[in-house]
Amino acid sequence: MELSDLRIFQAIAEESSISGAAKRLGYVQSNVTTRLRKLEEELGVLLFYRNVKGMTLTEKGILFRKYADSILQMADEAVAVLQDPDHLAGTLRIGVVETVTCGNFMNIISTYQQEHRHVSLRLETGTPFALMEKVRDYELDCAFVTGDLAATDFVLDFVQTDELVVLSRSHLNRTSLFDRKWAVFPKGCPFRRRLDQWLQNEGVALTNLIEISSLETILASVREGITATLLPKSVLTGSYEHLYVTPIPDQYKWIKTGLIRREDKYLSHAYQAFAERVQKQGL
Repeated sequence: MELSDLRIFQAIAEESSISGAAKRLGYVQSNVTTRLRKLEEELGVLLFYRNVKGMTLTEKGILFRKYADSILQMADEAVAVLQDPDHLAGTLRIGVVETVTCGNFMNIISTYQQEHRHVSLRLETGTPFALMEKVRDYELDCAFVTGDLAATDFVLDFVQTDELVVLSRSHLNRTSLFDRKWAVFPKGCPFRRRLDQWLQNEGVALTNLIEISSLETILASVREGITATLLPKSVLTGSYEHLYVTPIPDQYKWIKTGLIRREDKYLSHAYQAFAERVQKQGL
């Protein structure tokens, strides 16, 4: 088994097709098919299900991918340790929860790219749990996540405290506040969990809700008066800066947002410069 075999396997898994992997790697499609078949024969397992929609990982394939991704990441980092140039270069993969992008995040990205033009940035949004899993599996170099960060096993290179508030189109008195339809992110979101805790303490069940996966759509539904929501105050920018803000009790209003990474991951010059930029500018 060679590293090139693992790269072919990884490309097929990410592209969900032989043709997509071949195009991405610059290989002849028949060569990719042959290399995959030999890899499966060597391992003695079926790594992919073949169907009309493409290639889907089997259970063994899913397990093997974790090891393949880790091996390839370590191989790339071994080269980076020896060849990391004095000028910053390479790829930096950053995960970010959507609410962070409303603050100073894009200014940080802009400044960083002006200073380090040879670094290629890849940004990926997602829920805190999904982003933490991708950092853990070496799919992301780092991520900005929100929640109970002290309970994780990641290194925190930056952390700040955000204020959670209720956002609505107009003023809400106590009666209307607890008799609202709420816009929430899917389950696992720390803002949704905090809202649920608060309402439960007030004797109200979080059942009158609309589950929305997009921050933009949540804020638009609030602006149109369809819902209220609980989010960090920092999202009040642009066309949403005039939304009405209702404070919540102190025991629920503060939440941490931090820049996380694996402790065992090689710290490239590109990442160190990025972390320093975040620490200097703040979110």
